[in-house]
Amino acid sequence: LMAGLRHDALTMSKMSGINQHKEQGMQHNPRFLALVEAIRPRVKETDVHQIKRWQDEGRAFHLVDVREESEWARGHLPGAEYLGRGVIERDIETRYPAPDTELYLYCGGGFRSILVAENLQKMGYSRVVSVDGGFRGWSEAGYPVES
Repeated sequence: LMAGLRHDALTMSKMSGINQHKEQGMQHNPRFLALVEAIRPRVKETDVHQIKRWQDEGRAFHLVDVREESEWARGHLPGAEYLGRGVIERDIETRYPAPDTELYLYCGGGFRSILVAENLQKMGYSRVVSVDGGFRGWSEAGYPVES
């Protein structure tokens, strides 16, 4: 697996624009990006625009911020609930005991939420979706932010 990830990381680092991937102003390393891209096909995704449409329509759903607590404190999507990546696997069953609960996970840009989504799927959660673009995409679209 690691050899495959190393190969994927080298391949990805050669791809045009790979160093443009940023989350919360942070440049991502090739092996992290390779890990995310290896997992991405196994995770359902939506984008910030769909989340905004659903909010505008009044649709009820669970929007979960998986960023660090300091990121949450600086601002988050309206109606989001906080359950950070560091504790989500430990605490998910307490907060959402039903494994068919529809959960929309977001982070800074949509990378960490993919990793969390895969872990929750492994734990039996069948309706987990990562929000591509994350907080940065939401903010760049000019959508409202809570703090």
